[in-house]
Amino acid sequence: MEATEKTLSIKHNMFWNTVGSLTNLGCQWLITILVVRLSDGYSAAGIYSLAMSIFNMFSQLAQYRMYTVQIADVERKNSAGEYLTFRFFTTFMAFAMLAVYSIATCRIDTVPAVLLYALYKTAGLVIDVMHANDQVGHRMDYIGKSLIMQGIGSLLSFIVVFGLLNSLEGALLLMTVVTIGIDVIYDYPRSNRISAIKLGITQAKVRAFLCGCLPIVLGGIAASAAPNIPRQYLSYTFGDSALGIYASVAAPVAIIQMGATYIYNPLLGYLVERYYSREKSFFTLIGKILAGILFVGVISAVALFFFGKLLLSLFYGAGIAKHSDLLQPMLACAFLTGIAWFVNDLLVSLDNYRGVFVGSILSLISAVAVMAPAQVLFGLNGPTVTALISNAICLIYQSFVLGKQTQEWFGEKR
Repeated sequence: MEATEKTLSIKHNMFWNTVGSLTNLGCQWLITILVVRLSDGYSAAGIYSLAMSIFNMFSQLAQYRMYTVQIADVERKNSAGEYLTFRFFTTFMAFAMLAVYSIATCRIDTVPAVLLYALYKTAGLVIDVMHANDQVGHRMDYIGKSLIMQGIGSLLSFIVVFGLLNSLEGALLLMTVVTIGIDVIYDYPRSNRISAIKLGITQAKVRAFLCGCLPIVLGGIAASAAPNIPRQYLSYTFGDSALGIYASVAAPVAIIQMGATYIYNPLLGYLVERYYSREKSFFTLIGKILAGILFVGVISAVALFFFGKLLLSLFYGAGIAKHSDLLQPMLACAFLTGIAWFVNDLLVSLDNYRGVFVGSILSLISAVAVMAPAQVLFGLNGPTVTALISNAICLIYQSFVLGKQTQEWFGEKR
């Protein structure tokens, strides 16, 4: 890092990461509202939700879990340029597989939107490499400002194109162009000042990344598929409109769920440092993170209990508001998922790839096993009940693995 690049405190980094992430996520949520408000019926919302679900299934392959690996690389064993080059490789492979899957499983009229949404999100994944570089350099203000610009830029692009032309594909295309522009004009120059970004990576290192991280990538794909396959099943059995309704109700809950990552993500690097130095404050910091997630969950539960139906009516209309009974189960699922994400990412940061893989596979197996009967018994709540069961199984297993690993590590004599 250059001498002119000062670092920020933990509080300042958490502030910028939270503000930027919430702004971006809020704008993404507003897009899910506008796709309902600016169109007739829920078909466009269902297609948009389908595109999100399918991309989420392949996003783990595109990311290859390298963001967590990169921010845990506090000794900079690999350069930012190597991480970026590898990201180009993985996103290309993921996009190709997603295209084949979409053509094979989706109605042909939905494929263009699915592919354009994937292209839009892929542009953001390229920026993520620079954000990880910023986080290692303790300059998360760059991350926050970039996310604010991405969110507002995407929202305005969607309003202009979808509002005027009613073209979901056109809106997604402009959103992609805007995201790439932010990357080139804002993110790259600033991240390059923290650590020089020069494209290039050896074949040996590519193989090392591919083989070394394969267990957590497969685990990530399984963990992502566990909640998304039941949603796709809902679309197939009940139609795009049913998925559009479900996704609309789930959108505000997703913001709460992502709040967990805003609490723990800026602290993963500090947890890694304290773990390997065997500082007891490692456990104290975990306790604070869990307390923060619990606090967000309780406040959100109370707020949605009293105002959930009103908010749905305000943003989506009476047609969506009558499904407010979906909110509380979704919120319980979001709380459980937030903790599961934290334990999962902590295991990745501590190089326990086996625990990540096994726990995620258990989650997928249980989700596939219960999704059909859950939908029969609980209707639109079926995907939520499925996610609750699969997340609980994964969390129980991975918590046991984490507890065993930390007990052995801190119990060793130095």
